[in-house]
Amino acid sequence: MICRRAATIKSFIVMDVLERAQELEREGHDVVHLEVGEPDFDTPEPIVEAGIEALRRGETHYTHSLGIQELREAICRYYEEEYGVKGIDPDQVVVTSGSSPAFLMIFGAVLEIGDEIIMSDPTYPCYPNFARFVHAEPVFVKIYEEDGFQFRPEDVRKNISRRTKAVMINSPANPTGHLLDVERIEALVDTGLWLFSDEIYHGLVYGRQKAPSVLEFTDRCFVWNGFSKLYAMTGWRLGYVIVPREFIRPIQSMAQNFFISANSAAQHAALVALTDSRVQKAVDRMVGLYDERRRFMVSRLREIGFGIAHEPQGAFYIFANCRRFSHDSYKLAFDILENAHVGVTPGIDFGANGEGFIRFSYANSINRIAEGLNRIERYLLASWF
Repeated sequence: MICRRAATIKSFIVMDVLERAQELEREGHDVVHLEVGEPDFDTPEPIVEAGIEALRRGETHYTHSLGIQELREAICRYYEEEYGVKGIDPDQVVVTSGSSPAFLMIFGAVLEIGDEIIMSDPTYPCYPNFARFVHAEPVFVKIYEEDGFQFRPEDVRKNISRRTKAVMINSPANPTGHLLDVERIEALVDTGLWLFSDEIYHGLVYGRQKAPSVLEFTDRCFVWNGFSKLYAMTGWRLGYVIVPREFIRPIQSMAQNFFISANSAAQHAALVALTDSRVQKAVDRMVGLYDERRRFMVSRLREIGFGIAHEPQGAFYIFANCRRFSHDSYKLAFDILENAHVGVTPGIDFGANGEGFIRFSYANSINRIAEGLNRIERYLLASWF
């Protein structure tokens, strides 16, 4: 019999959308992909060259379980230069094969059976699955369109019990693309709970704002980051987590037992991502194009009739209100896929409070975005008006 923790993991609906879209493509249909949160850019060439060179010089063996020393030192320098956070020891940095193993280890190291962790609703769907897998309980706190999808600190406090251990935050956020205000971060710090901060979309921020790191406010936190989103390195599978000093040894033991080490050549390539000025130029170009797409998509979605109360300022998502057309986001998303051949993600994938919304990803060319939105407009005009 399948054990409960495996049987209760819910499917990731965006992957159901993607897989159906791929079936349609195999049938000969042209599908516009606005569902997947993956950069459409190739990895910058200096990173690729560094990975190839690492393989050629024989970097094909196990590394230190925490990651190569040079990369961990570069990550510490990055947090000092980017956020002014000083004093991070390289041993506090755990390099992992993507951020998912880091989530599994940290949730397993901090949360006892029956512990609670507060999460927003809507939220990234994998967070509650990690919690449930270690027999902890996610406690969902609704966040609202009119607030720019940010935690209301008073709602968080109302949901704290004697079993509450941590608060999960993600800024810039998936699925909403919004940033958490400094005042709200400070209010969450004041709860005294552990803060679990997913900062994977840092660097993908538009306009004059900059996403602060939780490490600027407290050391009672765990901070996830990686190379997939900002550097267009999803397939390289490389992330990291910064942990408090007292957790170094237990996390290292978990890494040794469960994962041994992250990919050696990918780590050497990531070192170039953090240190080569040519990479930063490529990143700046990608960010500029994302911003152009963001502004186009916001304007076009509003013209079509989707609601966007506050423009998202980060990541590459727009979480648009679709209630003018349907209160069943799952049905609407699959209707759009089957009839307009455009992949979008239903809001219900991100929690009960995400119902009535559709997530659009602008990690695609502006021409394809325009084509996809034109198709959606034609479909909605024919079906709803």
